[in-house]
Amino acid sequence: MTGSIVKNTETGEVTTDNNSYIDDNIKITINEYRENDTTIYVADVEVRDSSYLQTAFANDTYGKNIVDETSSIASGVNAILAINGDFYGVQRQGFVLKNGKIYRSTSNSNEDLVIYKNGDWEFIDEENTDLEKLLDNGAYNVLSFGPGLIDNSSIIVSVNDEVDKAMKNNPRTAIGKISDNHYVFVVSDGRTSESTGLTLYELATFMKSLGCEMAYNLDGGGSSTMYFNGKVINNPTSGRSIKERSVSDIVYIGY
Repeated sequence: MTGSIVKNTETGEVTTDNNSYIDDNIKITINEYRENDTTIYVADVEVRDSSYLQTAFANDTYGKNIVDETSSIASGVNAILAINGDFYGVQRQGFVLKNGKIYRSTSNSNEDLVIYKNGDWEFIDEENTDLEKLLDNGAYNVLSFGPGLIDNSSIIVSVNDEVDKAMKNNPRTAIGKISDNHYVFVVSDGRTSESTGLTLYELATFMKSLGCEMAYNLDGGGSSTMYFNGKVINNPTSGRSIKERSVSDIVYIGY
């Protein structure tokens, strides 16, 4: 499809179509893969600096059981690209630090992904971490689901590793870092006759094939949703239907 060019006072010239978005600060390319009888959607993202990687709450509000569809949250913050986040709202514990502000500091013993304001990534154990110190050291977002999939370009989950929230083959959502300011957002379909879904190890192996030096598993199953340029581009499964599940939060690229 031929890209359209529009003028935006903040971003300069924007070129966009069904599979790409380019402006002076952000470049996104969408690719579709077929692995392990599963359709996988990959957004390759390059940004001028890490400030364009952000998070947002449903209804712009922190709290338990405050939910909305990924597409609705994304639209509300003018996201170019978004995936569902860590669904903090279904947990009573677990760190919640979003866009530089602490909302919950009680530990859930999770392995978290810390994204620092300078663009660095780090895995931490909540049980042995002081969230206030993390914030003082420049932490900007903490994603609290897990587990970590890749660290130092090596897979760090085994074939048998799973999480109680998402056992065996399922729709999956993950985020990966290839290099500074170069990310991948990944969502796989699952639980349908067309797409089986992935195990955590299959997801990690796929993320490694993309060149990730770090990668982290987010909420999956019925939550797994990718939104790009104003529409949902995967096939989220909620119950027996192809539709979005409402979630607590998203990870997105935008202004």
